[in-house]
Amino acid sequence: MSYTITVKTLHPAVIFAADELKKYFRMMMPRCGDPTVAYSGEEGFCLGVADDLTGRDTDDILRIETTSCGGSIEANTPRGVLLAVYQYLRELGCNWLFPGPDGEVIPTLTQLKPVSYSHTASYRYRGQCNEGSETQPLMMDAITFTPKTGMNTFMLEFDVPRSYYVKAYRHSYDTSYPAEPLSSETVLQWKRECEAEIARRGLLFHDMGHGWTAEPFGLDSSGQWTRSEDSDIPDTARQYLAQLSGVRTFYGGVALNTNICMSNPEAREIMAAYIADYAAVQTNVDFLHIWLADASNNHCECEKCAEKVMTDWYVMLMNDIDRHLTARGLPTRIVFISYVDTLWPPKTEEIKNPDRFTLLFAPITRLYSETYETPADRDAVTPYTCNHNRMPQGMAENLGYLQAWQEHWSGDCFCYEYHFWMAHYCDLGGLTLSRLLYDDIRGLRQNNLQGIVEDGSQRAFWPNGFLFYVYARTLYDREIPYETLLEEYFTAGYGEDWKIAAEYLQEVSDSADFGFVKGERSADPAKGRHYNPELLPSLQQLAKLADDFRPVVEEKLEAYRQSGKMNRCEYVHWDLLRWHTDWVKLCGELLCCACVGDAEGADAAFAKIPVAMRELVHLRPDIYDHELCCTAVNQWRR
Repeated sequence: MSYTITVKTLHPAVIFAADELKKYFRMMMPRCGDPTVAYSGEEGFCLGVADDLTGRDTDDILRIETTSCGGSIEANTPRGVLLAVYQYLRELGCNWLFPGPDGEVIPTLTQLKPVSYSHTASYRYRGQCNEGSETQPLMMDAITFTPKTGMNTFMLEFDVPRSYYVKAYRHSYDTSYPAEPLSSETVLQWKRECEAEIARRGLLFHDMGHGWTAEPFGLDSSGQWTRSEDSDIPDTARQYLAQLSGVRTFYGGVALNTNICMSNPEAREIMAAYIADYAAVQTNVDFLHIWLADASNNHCECEKCAEKVMTDWYVMLMNDIDRHLTARGLPTRIVFISYVDTLWPPKTEEIKNPDRFTLLFAPITRLYSETYETPADRDAVTPYTCNHNRMPQGMAENLGYLQAWQEHWSGDCFCYEYHFWMAHYCDLGGLTLSRLLYDDIRGLRQNNLQGIVEDGSQRAFWPNGFLFYVYARTLYDREIPYETLLEEYFTAGYGEDWKIAAEYLQEVSDSADFGFVKGERSADPAKGRHYNPELLPSLQQLAKLADDFRPVVEEKLEAYRQSGKMNRCEYVHWDLLRWHTDWVKLCGELLCCACVGDAEGADAAFAKIPVAMRELVHLRPDIYDHELCCTAVNQWRR
């Protein structure tokens, strides 16, 4: 049978959606011939924006009504049409477990079943931000993967995100490969390529973040957290830097961590004009993030700045930016942030044009032993004291500050989170953090939060992609039970013996207490963040679990090799468990030493990990972030 796909809305994302539908038709039905893509008429599968599906452009409202040979696949936006195509394919049995071909589940069909489906995504902001160590091919894979999971947003941090690429290309934990040179010019070109792929899919593009307190004043922040010399400060710029202890210079020697004199109207004007210039060129940006320095308790102490709390000056800056954008007729939406010192809400100032702004809540000092379902502790909110603030500890305190902010801001608010930064390496089996993340997402609504953008590695799929699957699918539909997600993923990834794999990973998670590995359960902090001898028997179980499970894995892999119809996705998942048993034993050895205060033993155990695992990053670069994993594990030694 021949199929026709008709593009009803001439938009790049809808045209791309038609090409994707054609591709997967051919993959699912290899003998179906070459489906036709038409740009007029009503024949076959009609893709387009439906006039009666009304909502904000940040909402995703999907509707699918198809028979075995045609029908409508619609949404309220072009991006939504692409999401609807992937959801239609999901209804036919497709699934995407991690980026790249090995993470795809594509059934073989003889005909298409009818589908009737409608859904409005549970949250508006559903995406990720670049972090960890990244290569350009992996960034392409990450962007390609995003809408397949039901997410609608991609963020690129920094004007030139050089540090994240350098982490990958310097091979600091793999001495068998020499460091590769990488220029800022190349990284900027790569960023533009990422932007083009984001736009091709109609995804919401969030840009920038830190850097605005440096670049407008001629300070180079392209090295991100690398140190600079005081002599690098131009004479014309020094007057605009924050004054601390009577001196205007780099904070800690890092331009990116240095704030400006916010009470100086000329400094704010320079910054606002620079941001407007950027927005005038980068018209593809949907949400431009304006964050301050990436540090805390480092704001200007001059007499004028002392007249207001820092966030009042920050809100004044937002209004200055809005004035410049309005004068130029630029519709760019601005994201301002509640993060470290801006967790404290303003006292006297308010946003004058709320339609342009969205608040980002970034509780970097939260604990992952609590979730957004935790009741907010308003009593924990302390008065702002310039450069003498104690950051809130835990989720209850952080949510107290969010509620205080929301008394001043009634517009959209979403989260910037860190589950995929290094926390996921601290859950050795992956099934403790996945449940916590599920509960986090479920708890967003009670806090008037409209979603999450995750700051994390673009290859956070170790030992599998279940954590990310929970993240993407629960943001898309918060009513899906966790147990359903578990069975969906593990059945697709591990086949008929999925429960065996799930049981092993759960036992690993239970044996290496997540809070302990995160450094939050020390019996004596003076002896180390990971000192807790009572946990030694449980940690010693890790080696036995790995040794007992390794033959099961080897047997499964051999069965796949002998099979005439090997399922590639399942084979890769089981092969990753082969690597995982080695990793669990090595991590267990390190943690056993750390928990009893054996620093020398912990150092020796850690030294084995980069060597043992470095081959994996070259075999499975789409799965495992060697640089970020080793950085995380390195912190367990004390």
